[in-house]
Amino acid sequence: MNQPEFRLDGRLEADTHFLLDAPLCRIGLMDDSRFPWLILVPRVPNVREWPDLSTPDQLQLQAEINAAARALQQAFPHGQKLNIAALGNVVPQLHIHVILRHDGDAAWPAPVWNSGQRQPYDDAEAADVLDLLNTALLKNFSD
Repeated sequence: MNQPEFRLDGRLEADTHFLLDAPLCRIGLMDDSRFPWLILVPRVPNVREWPDLSTPDQLQLQAEINAAARALQQAFPHGQKLNIAALGNVVPQLHIHVILRHDGDAAWPAPVWNSGQRQPYDDAEAADVLDLLNTALLKNFSD
């Protein structure tokens, strides 16, 4: 019997810049230049909730969340607080938000959700941020 294939929810596809495929997750940069914000999506078909993953996949996801968080901290040393969340109220596909916050950001201290108008990256800025984060992520995955 054929296994279903992984498909990224169209809303996540539209809202992120592809960064890299980690061992388990597709990692994308949220297209909002106001916040250093990564989205991790396990490349496992039909997963909506953390317990839907196998225990080994849960452990791998935790390792990738940690690597993403460290990469954000290294790439953006002005950050003061990490926000890590899996909400899924709008997009049911399991995805993890890893956001680096600081007291001067556009939403501080409130949550980033529904906090004003999104400010998409321009092409050059997106390329620079993606390069910076790619370098930091690869370093953290090799450590």
